[in-house]
Amino acid sequence: MNASRILQALAVAGLLTGTAAHAQEQTQEQASSTWYTWIDPAPKSELWVDTGFATWHFDRDKDLNGANKGLGAEYRFSGTMAAAVGRFYNSDREWSNYAGVIWQPWAVGPVRVGAALAAFDGYPRMRDGGWFPAAIPTLTYEYQRVGVNVGIIPSYKDRLYGGISVQLKLKLF
Repeated sequence: MNASRILQALAVAGLLTGTAAHAQEQTQEQASSTWYTWIDPAPKSELWVDTGFATWHFDRDKDLNGANKGLGAEYRFSGTMAAAVGRFYNSDREWSNYAGVIWQPWAVGPVRVGAALAAFDGYPRMRDGGWFPAAIPTLTYEYQRVGVNVGIIPSYKDRLYGGISVQLKLKLF
């Protein structure tokens, strides 16, 4: 094989490799853009009543309360945001209050993805039971008039115990 044939073969191989890589890149871009969607932030008006929480704690060796009875409310004022308030019996077996917003700009299939940005009180080892801010990754699934919020609570030193909390909810209107 002479030098010009080798150069032609290399050029064709390079062109085919580049085309295949570009096609694979486009397919990966299409796949990554379809596994999640942006939620429309249009105004809404939905009122939900929330239960307390059932929590599976990461620190299984501690005697923590996982049955966090309570009551709360959520008002969804846009497709991506809801105001939330409530009261529950926390992991340290004390009463806690919370107030904040749930911001969920994305969805993976029917599941909303974002964070609860809220203030909490009632944890004796955290600011002597006073109020403190928290950001909690939150997933939400809603079907007609029922739904569930799942929070992934991070641990914080020996003051707050992390876990996965599940909260049921019912839409009033």
